[in-house]
Amino acid sequence: MKVAIGSDHGGINIKEELKALMDEMNIQYEDVGCTCSESVDYPDYALPVAQKVASKEVDRGILICGTGIGMSIAANKVKGIRCALAHDTFSAKATREHNDSNILAMGERVVGPGLAREIAKIWLETEFEGGRHAIRVDKITKLEN
Repeated sequence: MKVAIGSDHGGINIKEELKALMDEMNIQYEDVGCTCSESVDYPDYALPVAQKVASKEVDRGILICGTGIGMSIAANKVKGIRCALAHDTFSAKATREHNDSNILAMGERVVGPGLAREIAKIWLETEFEGGRHAIRVDKITKLEN
């Protein structure tokens, strides 16, 4: 698996935690930025992650900003993206099993580093169940057309 990861200034610390987690899990990743603590615009980092996932250059993406909300809204504007905002482990697992989410969004001001690592680990390890859920995901895909 290969993951694209990005954050704005409000998500840099969690992004670094998740890069360390992916190193521990032997998951390849590409960091698209940001690298500074100065204020930047989250769509500038959501877009390249979403484009890489949509084009299948990478398998999944992770986005972090202050709340995760802006990143998830921006990423979901890209056709083929199912970005889920998760701030708990149950939602992280469910969004993979039931929604086949391909991007995870989190907020650094909402979750701490320990919980962010747990959420990301569960999300990265969980597979899509398919079956009745595939029918629903297909209906979502048709909405884009």
